[in-house]
Amino acid sequence: MGNRSLFANKKLLKKKKKDLYAASKLQIYKSIIRPTVTYSCETWAMTVTEQNRLLIFERRVLRKIYGPTQDNDRTWRIKTNEELEILIKKETIIRFIKSQR
Repeated sequence: MGNRSLFANKKLLKKKKKDLYAASKLQIYKSIIRPTVTYSCETWAMTVTEQNRLLIFERRVLRKIYGPTQDNDRTWRIKTNEELEILIKKETIIRFIKSQR
């Protein structure tokens, strides 16, 4: 269901920065996509494998929102996991699930 809601909002998340800012895209993620993924998360028995899958999904969405980074030598690269955690202020999907419990 998370992939369905992601692809339903794909056009909004891929718009250029001047059309829709990253903060607005992050708000769309937090208000539409994340609740769909974490529906009834209070009853889940979270294993390490499930946590990793959820974090991978979240990072994929965040990389679509924030896009690539240009280094000093003018090469483009994807953002690292640490950079993404800094951008969302360490409010990962796992912390969200634990706070819902």
